[in-house]
Amino acid sequence: MKIAVPTKENNQIDAHFGHCEFYKIYTVSEQNVVISEERMDSPQGCGCKSNIAEVFENEGIKIMLAGGIGDGAINKLGAHGVSVIRNCQGDVNEIVAKYLAGEVKDGGSNCAAHAHGDSHVCNHN
Repeated sequence: MKIAVPTKENNQIDAHFGHCEFYKIYTVSEQNVVISEERMDSPQGCGCKSNIAEVFENEGIKIMLAGGIGDGAINKLGAHGVSVIRNCQGDVNEIVAKYLAGEVKDGGSNCAAHAHGDSHVCNHN
């Protein structure tokens, strides 16, 4: 299994999936042990309007642990076989370890109005 985590400086989960600096990709064994991690650059543009869902699918990524994320991105990722666990925060390595230990559950709400410094609002459907 592979897990993606939208990441920003200081190894923290980015609060907005579509604007992350990069993704940390974790490969996990059948025993729920991280066997490797790598960095994947983030495409330009809002996450739901980029090709990241297709890239994740091609890379075999099945789970994304995310901070804030809109409905459009959730739908697009889901259409490519990626399940999203929302409202995660903190150090990416710690959140992955907690997820693998069964301590992280989906937060249940999507971003509906993240301002982006312009008129763009993350509520694509």
